[in-house]
Parts: sequence; structure tokens; C-alpha cells
Amino acid sequence: MIVHEALERDIQSFALSIAANEHEANDLIQYAWEKSLSYKELHEWPYYKQKAWFYRVMKNELIDLRRKHRREIGLDETKEPVFFPTEFNNLEIIELLNKLPPKQKDLVFKRYWLGLSSAEIGKSLNIPSGTVRYQLTKAIGFLRQLIQEAYE
Repeated sequence: MIVHEALERDIQSFALSIAANEHEANDLIQYAWEKSLSYKELHEWPYYKQKAWFYRVMKNELIDLRRKHRREIGLDETKEPVFFPTEFNNLEIIELLNKLPPKQKDLVFKRYWLGLSSAEIGKSLNIPSGTVRYQLTKAIGFLRQLIQEAYE
């Protein structure tokens, strides 16, 4: 009898207990089985060590998946700076934008007038979306400073 077959029920139970749903649990199980193929000595280990190895592999994979998901959510467009100066007309806003460096002016225009996301802007300019958001934050900070100076 192959020891892996004896582990199947325990592995499935553990995966279901840590995963968000059955699909995710099946993905964890598949990942662990695939990884076990590269460990030729695994079948020689005692049952409890094999079980612990599978549990650890599935738990670590789940942690990696959750971290990846958090990073993807962290790049969500809601983290972009907000800039909607309502007290200015379009000509005044254009005049303010003209005081920005050309690259920042282009980013602000694409984001707030064309409605492109930072990911779309980054892709079109061949730069990371995080860099786009950073430059937007700098540009908006400068614009807010100009607006504050206009009111003083």
C-alpha cells in the first residue's frame, strides 16, 4: 500500500479546515501532491512526518497565496490620491497644471481627465503602476500647495 493513499483523508480534512472554500482546498492538495513528487525519500518517512510535511507545505502555500492576494489588493486603485478642486474653473485648473513638470502634468491629465487607472497609465508608459501613483501623489501635493498659496 502506498503511504500517500493513507494520508489522503487527513490531507483533505486539513486543507478544508484552512482554506476559504473547497476549490481553494483542492488547489492546496494538488500543490502538495505535486511538490511531493520531487521528494523521493518522502515515502520512506514515518506516517506522522509525512503528514506534518504535507500540512506544512499546504499551510505555507496558503500563506503565500494570501500574501499575493494582499499585494494585488494593495495595488488597488483606491490607494490613488484624490484631486477634485471644485472651487476652480477649467481654465484655472489648466493654468495650475501648466506649472507641473511635463511628466506629472501628463499623468494627472490621463488619470483625472481621461479616467485611466494607474495600471493603465503605467502599461502605456512602460512604468510600474506604483511609480504612477507616487508621481501622482507628488503632483497633487504640489497642486494643493499652489491652491493654498492662491488663497493666501
